[in-house]
Amino acid sequence: MKEFGGATTATITQYRQQAASLLLYQAVLKDTVGKTFLALLEALSSSKGLTNERSHCLIAYGKWFQSLASTGKSWGDHLIGQILIADNAFTQNAQRLPLAELPTPLLDAVRHDLRVLQALYNLSPSHISDCVQAACQLAKPPVVWSLLPESMPINLSTDWSASIAELVDYYKSQGSGQFGQFHGFRWQQGQLLGIAEPDPIRLEQLAAYEEPKTTLIKNTEYLLAGFNALNVLLYGSRGSGKSSLVKALLNEYAASGLRLIEVAKADLYDLPIIVEYLQLQPQKFIIFVDDLSFEEDDNAFKALKVVLEGGLTRRPQNIVVYATSNRRHLVREFFADRPRPRDADELQSWDTVQEKLSFSDRFGLTLTFEAADQPTYLDIVHHLAKQAGLDLPVDDLDYRAKQWATRHNGRSGRSARQFIDFLSAELASEHRR
Repeated sequence: MKEFGGATTATITQYRQQAASLLLYQAVLKDTVGKTFLALLEALSSSKGLTNERSHCLIAYGKWFQSLASTGKSWGDHLIGQILIADNAFTQNAQRLPLAELPTPLLDAVRHDLRVLQALYNLSPSHISDCVQAACQLAKPPVVWSLLPESMPINLSTDWSASIAELVDYYKSQGSGQFGQFHGFRWQQGQLLGIAEPDPIRLEQLAAYEEPKTTLIKNTEYLLAGFNALNVLLYGSRGSGKSSLVKALLNEYAASGLRLIEVAKADLYDLPIIVEYLQLQPQKFIIFVDDLSFEEDDNAFKALKVVLEGGLTRRPQNIVVYATSNRRHLVREFFADRPRPRDADELQSWDTVQEKLSFSDRFGLTLTFEAADQPTYLDIVHHLAKQAGLDLPVDDLDYRAKQWATRHNGRSGRSARQFIDFLSAELASEHRR
Protein backbone atom coordinates (compact mmCIF):
# COMPACT_ATOMS: atom_id res chain seq x y z
CA MET A 1 0.00 0.00 0.00
CA LYS A 2 1.41 3.37 -1.04
CA GLU A 3 1.84 6.09 1.54
CA PHE A 4 0.61 9.63 1.03
CA GLY A 5 3.63 11.54 2.27
CA GLY A 6 4.52 15.20 2.65
CA ALA A 7 6.24 15.35 -0.74
CA THR A 8 3.12 14.18 -2.53
CA THR A 9 0.99 16.66 -0.61
CA ALA A 10 3.37 19.45 -1.58
CA THR A 11 3.17 18.43 -5.23
CA ILE A 12 -0.63 18.43 -5.22
CA THR A 13 -0.64 21.79 -3.45
CA GLN A 14 1.72 23.15 -6.10
CA TYR A 15 -0.69 22.09 -8.86
CA ARG A 16 -3.53 23.82 -7.02
CA GLN A 17 -1.54 27.02 -6.74
CA GLN A 18 -0.55 26.88 -10.41
CA ALA A 19 -4.16 26.44 -11.47
CA ALA A 20 -5.17 29.39 -9.31
CA SER A 21 -2.46 31.55 -10.87
CA LEU A 22 -3.92 31.48 -14.40
CA LEU A 23 -4.27 35.04 -15.68
CA LEU A 24 -6.16 34.68 -18.96
CA TYR A 25 -7.15 31.05 -19.36
CA GLN A 26 -9.15 30.57 -16.15
CA ALA A 27 -12.15 29.40 -18.19
CA VAL A 28 -10.20 26.28 -19.22
CA LEU A 29 -10.88 24.89 -15.73
CA LYS A 30 -14.39 26.26 -15.29
CA ASP A 31 -16.29 23.55 -17.11
CA THR A 32 -17.44 20.38 -15.33
CA VAL A 33 -14.18 18.52 -15.95
CA GLY A 34 -12.10 21.44 -14.69
CA LYS A 35 -14.23 22.04 -11.62
CA THR A 36 -14.17 18.38 -10.58
CA PHE A 37 -10.41 18.30 -11.17
CA LEU A 38 -9.86 21.29 -8.88
CA ALA A 39 -12.18 19.77 -6.28
CA LEU A 40 -10.14 16.56 -6.40
CA LEU A 41 -6.87 18.46 -5.91
CA GLU A 42 -8.41 20.25 -2.94
CA ALA A 43 -9.58 16.97 -1.41
CA LEU A 44 -6.14 15.40 -1.85
CA SER A 45 -4.19 18.37 -0.49
CA SER A 46 -6.34 18.52 2.66
CA SER A 47 -6.41 14.77 3.26
CA LYS A 48 -4.92 13.55 6.53
CA GLY A 49 -6.02 9.95 6.30
CA LEU A 50 -9.20 10.26 8.38
CA THR A 51 -12.13 8.05 7.41
CA ASN A 52 -14.45 10.86 6.35
CA GLU A 53 -11.64 12.49 4.36
CA ARG A 54 -10.99 9.21 2.53
CA SER A 55 -14.62 9.10 1.46
CA HIS A 56 -14.39 12.73 0.37
CA CYS A 57 -11.36 11.95 -1.82
CA LEU A 58 -13.00 8.91 -3.37
CA ILE A 59 -16.17 10.83 -4.16
CA ALA A 60 -14.14 13.68 -5.68
CA TYR A 61 -12.17 11.22 -7.82
CA GLY A 62 -15.38 9.53 -8.96
CA LYS A 63 -16.87 12.85 -10.08
CA TRP A 64 -13.73 13.76 -12.02
CA PHE A 65 -13.64 10.30 -13.63
CA GLN A 66 -17.29 10.54 -14.61
CA SER A 67 -16.94 14.02 -16.07
CA LEU A 68 -14.00 12.88 -18.20
CA ALA A 69 -15.84 9.76 -19.31
CA SER A 70 -18.80 11.89 -20.42
CA THR A 71 -16.52 13.80 -22.81
CA GLY A 72 -15.07 10.65 -24.35
CA LYS A 73 -11.67 12.35 -24.38
CA SER A 74 -8.44 11.96 -22.49
CA TRP A 75 -7.46 14.51 -19.84
CA GLY A 76 -4.85 16.03 -22.13
CA ASP A 77 -7.11 16.21 -25.18
CA HIS A 78 -9.80 17.87 -23.10
CA LEU A 79 -7.36 20.54 -21.91
CA ILE A 80 -6.18 21.20 -25.47
CA GLY A 81 -9.77 21.52 -26.64
CA GLN A 82 -10.58 24.03 -23.91
CA ILE A 83 -7.51 26.11 -24.76
CA LEU A 84 -8.50 26.27 -28.42
CA ILE A 85 -12.03 27.55 -27.72
CA ALA A 86 -11.07 29.89 -24.87
CA ASP A 87 -12.56 33.37 -25.05
CA ASN A 88 -10.33 35.95 -23.38
CA ALA A 89 -8.47 39.17 -24.08
CA PHE A 90 -5.67 37.35 -25.90
CA THR A 91 -7.85 35.16 -28.14
CA GLN A 92 -10.04 38.12 -29.07
CA ASN A 93 -7.12 40.42 -29.89
CA ALA A 94 -5.29 37.64 -31.72
CA GLN A 95 -8.12 37.50 -34.25
CA ARG A 96 -7.94 41.22 -35.02
CA LEU A 97 -4.30 42.23 -34.66
CA PRO A 98 -0.98 40.94 -35.99
CA LEU A 99 1.21 39.23 -33.43
CA ALA A 100 3.67 42.15 -33.47
CA GLU A 101 0.92 44.55 -32.36
CA LEU A 102 -0.24 42.57 -29.34
CA PRO A 103 0.72 44.23 -26.02
CA THR A 104 3.81 42.80 -24.32
CA PRO A 105 2.06 42.29 -20.92
CA LEU A 106 -0.64 40.30 -22.71
CA LEU A 107 1.94 38.03 -24.35
CA ASP A 108 3.78 37.59 -21.04
CA ALA A 109 0.52 36.52 -19.41
CA VAL A 110 -0.11 34.03 -22.21
CA ARG A 111 3.36 32.51 -21.79
CA HIS A 112 2.77 32.16 -18.05
CA ASP A 113 -0.59 30.47 -18.55
CA LEU A 114 0.74 28.12 -21.21
CA ARG A 115 3.48 26.91 -18.84
CA VAL A 116 0.86 26.20 -16.18
CA LEU A 117 -1.46 24.45 -18.60
CA GLN A 118 1.35 22.34 -19.99
CA ALA A 119 2.20 21.20 -16.46
CA LEU A 120 -1.45 20.20 -15.92
CA TYR A 121 -1.48 18.48 -19.33
CA ASN A 122 1.53 16.40 -18.25
CA LEU A 123 -0.15 15.43 -14.97
CA SER A 124 -1.15 11.89 -15.85
CA PRO A 125 -4.43 10.40 -14.58
CA SER A 126 -2.48 7.33 -13.41
CA HIS A 127 -0.46 9.56 -11.07
CA ILE A 128 -3.68 11.07 -9.73
CA SER A 129 -5.04 7.56 -9.21
CA ASP A 130 -1.89 6.61 -7.25
CA CYS A 131 -2.32 9.69 -5.08
CA VAL A 132 -5.93 8.73 -4.33
CA GLN A 133 -4.84 5.18 -3.47
CA ALA A 134 -2.28 6.50 -1.01
CA ALA A 135 -4.52 9.17 0.50
CA CYS A 136 -7.40 6.73 0.98
CA GLN A 137 -5.15 3.80 1.97
CA LEU A 138 -6.59 1.54 -0.70
CA ALA A 139 -5.24 -1.88 -1.57
CA LYS A 140 -5.39 -1.03 -5.28
CA PRO A 141 -5.48 2.29 -7.13
CA PRO A 142 -8.85 3.37 -8.58
CA VAL A 143 -9.56 2.71 -12.24
CA VAL A 144 -7.70 5.17 -14.44
CA TRP A 145 -9.44 7.08 -17.26
CA SER A 146 -6.71 6.63 -19.83
CA LEU A 147 -7.17 6.98 -23.59
CA LEU A 148 -4.73 7.28 -26.43
CA PRO A 149 -4.23 10.96 -27.33
CA GLU A 150 -5.90 12.28 -30.44
CA SER A 151 -3.98 14.14 -33.10
CA MET A 152 -3.69 17.79 -32.14
CA PRO A 153 -5.45 20.31 -34.39
CA ILE A 154 -2.49 22.62 -33.77
CA ASN A 155 1.24 22.00 -33.67
CA LEU A 156 2.51 23.02 -30.24
CA SER A 157 6.24 22.94 -29.56
CA THR A 158 7.73 20.96 -26.69
CA ASP A 159 7.60 24.26 -24.79
CA TRP A 160 4.06 25.55 -25.13
CA SER A 161 5.06 29.05 -24.09
CA ALA A 162 7.01 29.28 -27.37
CA SER A 163 3.90 28.49 -29.45
CA ILE A 164 2.14 31.84 -29.31
CA ALA A 165 2.48 32.39 -33.06
CA GLU A 166 0.79 29.05 -33.76
CA LEU A 167 -2.05 29.95 -31.39
CA VAL A 168 -2.52 33.34 -33.03
CA ASP A 169 -2.79 31.68 -36.45
CA TYR A 170 -5.29 29.18 -35.11
CA TYR A 171 -7.54 31.80 -33.50
CA LYS A 172 -7.43 33.92 -36.66
CA SER A 173 -8.66 31.05 -38.80
CA GLN A 174 -10.98 29.21 -36.41
CA GLY A 175 -12.17 31.84 -33.96
CA SER A 176 -12.57 31.54 -30.22
CA GLY A 177 -15.34 31.17 -27.67
CA GLN A 178 -18.62 29.93 -29.11
CA PHE A 179 -17.48 30.65 -32.68
CA GLY A 180 -14.48 28.41 -32.12
CA GLN A 181 -16.55 25.68 -30.51
CA PHE A 182 -19.53 25.63 -32.89
CA HIS A 183 -20.00 26.26 -36.60
CA GLY A 184 -23.79 26.30 -36.77
CA PHE A 185 -26.07 28.37 -34.52
CA ARG A 186 -29.72 29.01 -33.86
CA TRP A 187 -31.05 32.38 -32.70
CA GLN A 188 -33.67 31.66 -30.09
CA GLN A 189 -35.30 33.90 -27.50
CA GLY A 190 -32.67 36.57 -27.88
CA GLN A 191 -29.71 34.20 -27.60
CA LEU A 192 -27.24 32.63 -29.97
CA LEU A 193 -27.28 28.90 -29.29
CA GLY A 194 -24.57 26.64 -30.70
CA ILE A 195 -25.64 23.49 -32.57
CA ALA A 196 -23.41 20.62 -31.48
CA GLU A 197 -24.37 18.31 -34.36
CA PRO A 198 -25.51 20.23 -37.45
CA ASP A 199 -26.91 18.47 -40.50
CA PRO A 200 -23.91 16.58 -42.02
CA ILE A 201 -25.09 17.00 -45.63
CA ARG A 202 -22.22 17.63 -48.08
CA LEU A 203 -22.19 19.35 -51.46
CA GLU A 204 -21.16 16.17 -53.27
CA GLN A 205 -24.32 14.49 -51.99
CA LEU A 206 -26.55 16.97 -53.83
CA ALA A 207 -27.47 16.16 -57.41
CA ALA A 208 -29.06 18.30 -60.17
CA TYR A 209 -29.58 22.08 -60.10
CA GLU A 210 -25.93 22.62 -61.02
CA GLU A 211 -26.35 26.22 -62.22
CA PRO A 212 -27.87 27.69 -59.00
CA LYS A 213 -25.59 25.47 -56.95
CA THR A 214 -22.47 26.82 -58.72
CA THR A 215 -23.66 30.42 -58.39
CA LEU A 216 -24.32 30.07 -54.66
CA ILE A 217 -20.92 28.46 -54.10
CA LYS A 218 -19.20 31.34 -55.94
CA ASN A 219 -21.07 33.94 -53.91
CA THR A 220 -20.10 32.18 -50.68
CA GLU A 221 -16.46 32.07 -51.73
CA TYR A 222 -16.62 35.82 -52.46
CA LEU A 223 -17.87 36.30 -48.89
CA LEU A 224 -14.98 34.28 -47.49
CA ALA A 225 -12.50 36.23 -49.63
CA GLY A 226 -13.73 39.54 -48.17
CA PHE A 227 -15.56 40.81 -51.26
CA ASN A 228 -19.05 42.32 -51.32
CA ALA A 229 -21.07 39.12 -51.55
CA LEU A 230 -24.78 39.33 -52.30
CA ASN A 231 -27.82 38.37 -50.28
CA VAL A 232 -29.55 35.43 -51.94
CA LEU A 233 -33.13 34.21 -52.29
CA LEU A 234 -33.39 30.52 -53.17
CA TYR A 235 -36.82 30.15 -54.71
CA GLY A 236 -38.48 27.05 -56.07
CA SER A 237 -40.63 24.00 -55.58
CA ARG A 238 -40.73 22.18 -52.27
CA GLY A 239 -38.22 19.41 -51.76
CA SER A 240 -35.79 20.66 -54.39
CA GLY A 241 -32.87 20.83 -51.94
CA LYS A 242 -32.68 24.59 -51.33
CA SER A 243 -32.20 24.27 -47.56
CA SER A 244 -29.85 21.31 -47.93
CA LEU A 245 -27.64 23.33 -50.26
CA VAL A 246 -27.26 26.16 -47.73
CA LYS A 247 -26.50 23.72 -44.90
CA ALA A 248 -23.97 21.90 -47.09
CA LEU A 249 -22.07 25.17 -47.54
CA LEU A 250 -21.38 25.22 -43.80
CA ASN A 251 -19.86 21.74 -43.84
CA GLU A 252 -17.76 22.67 -46.88
CA TYR A 253 -16.37 25.99 -45.64
CA ALA A 254 -16.51 25.91 -41.82
CA ALA A 255 -12.75 25.36 -41.67
CA SER A 256 -12.34 28.56 -43.72
CA GLY A 257 -14.16 30.62 -41.09
CA LEU A 258 -17.75 30.31 -42.30
CA ARG A 259 -20.49 30.24 -39.67
CA LEU A 260 -24.23 29.80 -40.20
CA ILE A 261 -26.90 31.43 -38.04
CA GLU A 262 -30.42 30.02 -38.44
CA VAL A 263 -33.10 32.60 -37.69
CA ALA A 264 -36.78 31.66 -37.61
CA LYS A 265 -39.34 33.99 -39.13
CA ALA A 266 -40.72 34.73 -35.66
CA ASP A 267 -37.30 36.10 -34.62
CA LEU A 268 -36.69 38.34 -37.64
CA TYR A 269 -37.44 41.36 -35.46
CA ASP A 270 -34.06 40.68 -33.81
CA LEU A 271 -32.11 40.90 -37.07
CA PRO A 272 -30.65 44.37 -36.39
CA ILE A 273 -29.38 43.13 -33.01
CA ILE A 274 -27.92 39.99 -34.59
CA VAL A 275 -26.17 41.94 -37.34
CA GLU A 276 -24.76 44.49 -34.89
CA TYR A 277 -23.22 41.67 -32.87
CA LEU A 278 -21.91 39.62 -35.79
CA GLN A 279 -20.28 42.50 -37.66
CA LEU A 280 -17.75 42.83 -34.83
CA GLN A 281 -16.60 39.23 -35.24
CA PRO A 282 -13.77 38.17 -37.59
CA GLN A 283 -15.65 35.18 -39.03
CA LYS A 284 -17.94 35.25 -42.07
CA PHE A 285 -21.63 34.63 -41.45
CA ILE A 286 -24.62 33.37 -43.37
CA ILE A 287 -27.90 34.37 -41.75
CA PHE A 288 -30.18 31.56 -42.87
CA VAL A 289 -33.94 32.11 -43.03
CA ASP A 290 -35.77 28.99 -44.16
CA ASP A 291 -39.21 28.86 -45.80
CA LEU A 292 -39.66 32.61 -45.89
CA SER A 293 -42.98 34.31 -46.64
CA PHE A 294 -45.05 37.08 -45.09
CA GLU A 295 -48.72 37.84 -44.66
CA GLU A 296 -49.98 41.15 -46.00
CA ASP A 297 -50.06 42.79 -42.55
CA ASP A 298 -46.83 41.20 -41.31
CA ASN A 299 -44.31 43.82 -40.23
CA ALA A 300 -41.51 41.30 -39.68
CA PHE A 301 -40.42 41.77 -43.29
CA LYS A 302 -39.54 45.39 -42.50
CA ALA A 303 -36.75 44.23 -40.20
CA LEU A 304 -35.41 42.02 -42.98
CA LYS A 305 -35.79 44.85 -45.48
CA VAL A 306 -33.56 47.08 -43.34
CA VAL A 307 -30.87 44.39 -43.20
CA LEU A 308 -31.04 43.74 -46.95
CA GLU A 309 -30.88 47.39 -47.93
CA GLY A 310 -28.81 48.75 -45.05
CA GLY A 311 -29.45 51.91 -43.10
CA LEU A 312 -27.16 54.75 -42.20
CA THR A 313 -24.48 52.27 -41.22
CA ARG A 314 -22.41 50.49 -43.88
CA ARG A 315 -23.58 46.99 -44.71
CA PRO A 316 -21.16 44.55 -43.03
CA GLN A 317 -18.91 42.69 -45.45
CA ASN A 318 -18.82 39.60 -43.25
CA ILE A 319 -22.58 38.92 -43.31
CA VAL A 320 -25.02 37.76 -45.98
CA VAL A 321 -28.62 36.62 -45.81
CA TYR A 322 -29.59 33.38 -47.55
CA ALA A 323 -33.35 32.78 -47.54
CA THR A 324 -35.35 29.95 -49.05
CA SER A 325 -38.96 30.19 -50.15
CA ASN A 326 -41.54 28.35 -52.19
CA ARG A 327 -42.92 31.74 -53.27
CA ARG A 328 -41.31 34.07 -55.78
CA HIS A 329 -43.10 37.05 -54.23
CA LEU A 330 -42.53 36.78 -50.51
CA VAL A 331 -45.38 39.02 -49.35
CA ARG A 332 -48.79 37.56 -50.09
CA GLU A 333 -50.82 39.65 -52.50
CA PHE A 334 -54.61 39.54 -52.81
CA PHE A 335 -56.81 40.66 -55.70
CA ALA A 336 -58.36 43.12 -53.29
CA ASP A 337 -54.96 44.83 -53.09
CA ARG A 338 -55.05 45.71 -56.78
CA PRO A 339 -56.47 49.17 -57.47
CA ARG A 340 -59.57 49.61 -59.57
CA PRO A 341 -59.76 52.50 -62.07
CA ARG A 342 -62.61 54.11 -60.17
CA ASP A 343 -60.65 54.23 -56.92
CA ALA A 344 -59.59 57.71 -55.92
CA ASP A 345 -56.42 56.38 -54.34
CA GLU A 346 -55.26 54.51 -57.45
CA LEU A 347 -51.65 55.68 -57.34
CA GLN A 348 -51.19 54.89 -53.67
CA SER A 349 -52.70 51.44 -54.16
CA TRP A 350 -50.24 50.66 -56.93
CA ASP A 351 -47.41 51.79 -54.64
CA THR A 352 -48.53 49.19 -52.10
CA VAL A 353 -48.71 46.46 -54.72
CA GLN A 354 -45.28 47.35 -56.10
CA GLU A 355 -43.72 47.29 -52.63
CA LYS A 356 -45.03 43.79 -52.11
CA LEU A 357 -43.96 42.54 -55.52
CA SER A 358 -40.50 44.09 -55.36
CA PHE A 359 -39.52 42.90 -51.88
CA SER A 360 -37.81 39.79 -53.26
CA ASP A 361 -35.87 42.04 -55.65
CA ARG A 362 -33.97 43.41 -52.66
CA PHE A 363 -31.97 40.19 -52.64
CA GLY A 364 -28.96 40.61 -54.89
CA LEU A 365 -29.40 37.11 -56.33
CA THR A 366 -32.54 35.07 -56.89
CA LEU A 367 -31.76 31.45 -57.70
CA THR A 368 -34.58 29.38 -59.14
CA PHE A 369 -35.06 25.68 -58.41
CA GLU A 370 -37.61 24.37 -60.86
CA ALA A 371 -39.80 21.37 -60.18
CA ALA A 372 -38.01 18.13 -61.07
CA ASP A 373 -39.17 16.44 -64.24
CA GLN A 374 -38.88 12.69 -64.51
CA PRO A 375 -35.33 12.57 -65.98
CA THR A 376 -34.07 14.97 -63.29
CA TYR A 377 -35.80 12.98 -60.57
CA LEU A 378 -34.27 9.72 -61.79
CA ASP A 379 -30.82 11.34 -62.06
CA ILE A 380 -31.09 12.29 -58.39
CA VAL A 381 -32.22 8.77 -57.50
CA HIS A 382 -29.23 7.26 -59.37
CA HIS A 383 -26.84 9.66 -57.62
CA LEU A 384 -28.19 8.84 -54.16
CA ALA A 385 -28.34 5.11 -54.88
CA LYS A 386 -24.67 5.11 -55.84
CA GLN A 387 -23.75 6.95 -52.64
CA ALA A 388 -25.80 4.45 -50.61
CA GLY A 389 -24.07 1.53 -52.33
CA LEU A 390 -27.30 0.03 -53.62
CA ASP A 391 -26.74 -2.72 -56.18
CA LEU A 392 -29.95 -2.95 -58.20
CA PRO A 393 -30.57 -3.17 -61.95
CA VAL A 394 -31.28 0.28 -63.32
CA ASP A 395 -34.67 -0.74 -64.70
CA ASP A 396 -35.75 -2.12 -61.33
CA LEU A 397 -34.48 0.98 -59.50
CA ASP A 398 -36.26 3.32 -61.92
CA TYR A 399 -39.52 1.39 -61.68
CA ARG A 400 -39.49 1.49 -57.88
CA ALA A 401 -38.56 5.19 -57.90
CA LYS A 402 -41.45 6.06 -60.20
CA GLN A 403 -43.86 4.07 -58.07
CA TRP A 404 -42.62 5.86 -54.98
CA ALA A 405 -43.13 9.29 -56.56
CA THR A 406 -46.65 8.37 -57.65
CA ARG A 407 -47.72 7.03 -54.27
CA HIS A 408 -45.97 9.51 -52.01
CA ASN A 409 -44.69 13.08 -52.42
CA GLY A 410 -44.20 13.42 -56.17
CA ARG A 411 -40.91 14.01 -57.99
CA SER A 412 -38.38 16.02 -56.00
CA GLY A 413 -34.97 15.73 -54.43
CA ARG A 414 -36.59 15.24 -51.03
CA SER A 415 -38.80 12.47 -52.35
CA ALA A 416 -35.75 10.81 -53.94
CA ARG A 417 -33.90 10.92 -50.62
CA GLN A 418 -36.88 9.43 -48.78
CA PHE A 419 -37.15 6.68 -51.39
CA ILE A 420 -33.46 5.75 -51.16
CA ASP A 421 -33.54 5.75 -47.33
CA PHE A 422 -36.58 3.46 -47.32
CA LEU A 423 -35.16 1.21 -50.02
CA SER A 424 -31.82 0.92 -48.20
CA ALA A 425 -33.56 -0.14 -45.00
CA GLU A 426 -35.79 -2.58 -46.89
CA LEU A 427 -32.89 -4.27 -48.69
CA ALA A 428 -30.81 -4.44 -45.49
CA SER A 429 -33.73 -6.00 -43.66
CA GLU A 430 -34.20 -8.62 -46.38
CA HIS A 431 -30.49 -9.41 -46.33
CA ARG A 432 -30.60 -10.20 -42.59
CA ARG A 433 -33.31 -12.81 -43.00
